[in-house]
Amino acid sequence: MQLLDEEPSESPNQSPERIFRTTSTFSNVRRRGSVDDKSSHPRRFLIDIAVIEKALLAQEDSNGDYQITIEDSGPKVLKVPTAGSGGFRTFEVRGTYMLSNLLQEMALARDCGMNQVVIDEERLNENPVNRLSRMIRTSFWNGLVRCMDESGIQAICLDPKNTKPGANPIIYVPYDDQPAFEYYTGIARDLSNLKIKVVKLPKDITPRYVKSINNEFGILSLAADVSYDANGRLVYRPLPFVVPGGRFNEQYGWDSYFEALGLLNDGRYQLSKNMVDNFAYEIKHYGKILNANRSYYLTRSQPPFLTDMILKVFEALPASTADEKASNHEWLKRSFDAAITEYLTVWMEAPRFDQKTGLSCYHPTGIGMPPETESTHFDHTIKPYAERLGVGIEEYKVLYASDQISEPELDAYFVHDRAVRESGHDTSYRLERRCANLATVDLNCLLYKYEVDIADTLDEHFDGQFSWSGGRDTTAAEWRVRAEQRRESIDRYLWNEQKGLYFDYDVLLGEQSVYESVTALWALWAGCATPAQARKLVEVSCRKFEVMGGLVSGTEESRGVISLQRPNRQWDFPFGWAPHQIIAWYGLYNYGFVDVARRFAYRWLFTITQAFVDFNGVVPEKFDVVNMTHRFQ
Repeated sequence: MQLLDEEPSESPNQSPERIFRTTSTFSNVRRRGSVDDKSSHPRRFLIDIAVIEKALLAQEDSNGDYQITIEDSGPKVLKVPTAGSGGFRTFEVRGTYMLSNLLQEMALARDCGMNQVVIDEERLNENPVNRLSRMIRTSFWNGLVRCMDESGIQAICLDPKNTKPGANPIIYVPYDDQPAFEYYTGIARDLSNLKIKVVKLPKDITPRYVKSINNEFGILSLAADVSYDANGRLVYRPLPFVVPGGRFNEQYGWDSYFEALGLLNDGRYQLSKNMVDNFAYEIKHYGKILNANRSYYLTRSQPPFLTDMILKVFEALPASTADEKASNHEWLKRSFDAAITEYLTVWMEAPRFDQKTGLSCYHPTGIGMPPETESTHFDHTIKPYAERLGVGIEEYKVLYASDQISEPELDAYFVHDRAVRESGHDTSYRLERRCANLATVDLNCLLYKYEVDIADTLDEHFDGQFSWSGGRDTTAAEWRVRAEQRRESIDRYLWNEQKGLYFDYDVLLGEQSVYESVTALWALWAGCATPAQARKLVEVSCRKFEVMGGLVSGTEESRGVISLQRPNRQWDFPFGWAPHQIIAWYGLYNYGFVDVARRFAYRWLFTITQAFVDFNGVVPEKFDVVNMTHRFQ
């Protein structure tokens, strides 16, 4: 974030003691609301960070969470020294929004090593939409960039999600990526205090092998720029990427697509390109785009957005010279080769592809209990099986994990549990205990989009024919046939003309699910709905999914009654998530429902902005869009 740290022109810096005297009396101040009108005479404030922060938190942070929000009971007014007077005079900063911005600006300045900072009043009462957009562009993205270089590996080794408690950190590399093995072996040697272990994966990464390393889980290598200097020494530069939140150190699956949309909007095409390259690396070496690059995700993918992600990055790449155009074309070829491989070997093969319907399901191949959960996460599920066997829960877990007992019902439960996680919609009553049997609307719309994207790209950039690295040539005509076949299957099995919605289809039971999900609108994004279907779908969706704060994930009726024994799930009513909103906006716009798209977008962006203003600049991952809050149990 840009900070105004220049010296005031009117007078020299003032001492902390002088500034403190101007902020130490808080009597007779009147509590203000969240936002005040802008001053007609913008001021600049001379801030001693330690002094003002202490005073601000003492007066305004009534609940002790180091934030200034509408839930705090302070007067919401603070006298702050002006830069024009050299700190002798003060002016009142008023309201939750301005005070929380002051707190944020001081924190950012302190992170830059500053003890004092000059802040414009306009920065404190900046239009919140402009402020959020600017902070994303200049601060938030940078805070979410990760890299598996020496510095990044140190952070990863300290992340408990990537290392079993009490065990040494492990970096897994593909069996045929010798440069990666050499690079990380060198890091392990240089950072000997971390006791890093570098392990080569086998050529054939089977579900049984992945289960065997559940107690030795670690991080997986990603793509790098690899070259050799004049002396033949390896020059290995891991590609930086973006993570979905500050507590993560791995590149995630479908999160990366939506991150890329934002990065491209802010001109950060290189980071977006890096993430495509990382996905191509995962497909080549791990067989699929992974949930994330951790070892226990080796059997699990996520919703496939790669073709659209490639095309959006390709459109943003510099192409002013012949060399740039040639390089871009070669990158497009490599990237689409990876996408075709993923489509054919992951989503069109057992167990994910259903031959009878011609549709695909989320169906990862992992075995046993997922190791990434908290140790007690599945205790309620394990308990009846343990009681039936006459042993304790912990003993049963050991027996089950070591294959000393066989329980098909439990095996099926964990297949569905992993499938829910592969779907990206973890968790939801829409998918619980049946996900691997569902040909979902969202997945099959995504794959239809793959088929159309591949056909169009082959026609536009490769003269209608492509030499796939998997061993055969493929044509645009072939992919148009695939797209039409899937569209027909979607119409036959997922579309419900009477209800005007798309529904998931249970391939085992041979019937449509009755759960009404906002993912029905993904058909508009993919372009597989007819104009008549689109009109009916939009009419029904507005009635069922549009609420005050945007689009809700599903209907309350579909979710069912909530109780202590049946708690809420985060991808059900009343929650709304950004991916559902964004896909709906694009889809509605594509079919000409521009006013509806704008209305949905306004609702969601208002919800985000309101939380940003009232809760110290927070940008949460989801909202209760019915009750317009991110504060819930």
